[in-house]
Amino acid sequence: MDNTAQQTRASQFRALHAGGEALILANIWDGVSARLVQQCGVKAIATTSGGVSWAHGYADGGALPMEAHLATVREIVRVVQLPLTVDLEDGYSDDAEVVAANVAEFIRAGAVGINIEDGAGTPQSLAAKISAIREKAAAIEVNLFINVRTDVYLRGLVAPERQAEETIARAASYRQAGADGLFVPGLAELQALQGIAAAVQMPVNVMAWPGIANARQLYEHGARRISAGTALMQAMLANAVAMTNEVLATGSFEGLFVHAVGYGELNALLA
Repeated sequence: MDNTAQQTRASQFRALHAGGEALILANIWDGVSARLVQQCGVKAIATTSGGVSWAHGYADGGALPMEAHLATVREIVRVVQLPLTVDLEDGYSDDAEVVAANVAEFIRAGAVGINIEDGAGTPQSLAAKISAIREKAAAIEVNLFINVRTDVYLRGLVAPERQAEETIARAASYRQAGADGLFVPGLAELQALQGIAAAVQMPVNVMAWPGIANARQLYEHGARRISAGTALMQAMLANAVAMTNEVLATGSFEGLFVHAVGYGELNALLA
């Protein structure tokens, strides 16, 4: 992808966080899943680290080799015409400069946004990574959207009564370092979302969660981006397991074709 086209996609992606509705991301894991959700009408493409890792036979959590990850990004960029944001977990290093160099490789592969997370690390470490990434992206002349994930809620990093306060404090540090958005997986309570969104001065991203409110309610309480996380791939795999068990139990193959995407349709999408 040439720099002009990538800059256009970067601008498009940034604008999607300031519309009159939440940006809904059906996180995908390879070229065909990306092409299919584009066909459904999504406005941007987002990967899931869990899905990409599982598709390559690795556990989620930093085990996927970076070259395999980059190859997947290139495959996705080749078959879609939408902005792509990539889940990079911790950036493949604890060293801020190494992380920035790694992110540069994903930008060159076609990404216009990333997710990067604090996990069990310190807020100071992530802030240093964000600053280094911002500087590197500017040198490449791509206005990268840096969506920073904090695991305060997901991992229960502090007591429940302190989670909102801790999230807001981390967000201030990350914003000062150059973050564009705040991702808070595990945040599902609407009043807490509203308070955090009002305080952080960045678009807030939440993740689909059992029992979470619908997209309109989340938007009304401050969410500007909603991610499916690994849920879409989990649902697909659950269906594959159910269909396999049905065939083994009954010997009938009819169930395989009830909700199947047509062979010709898939081939045409990727032709």
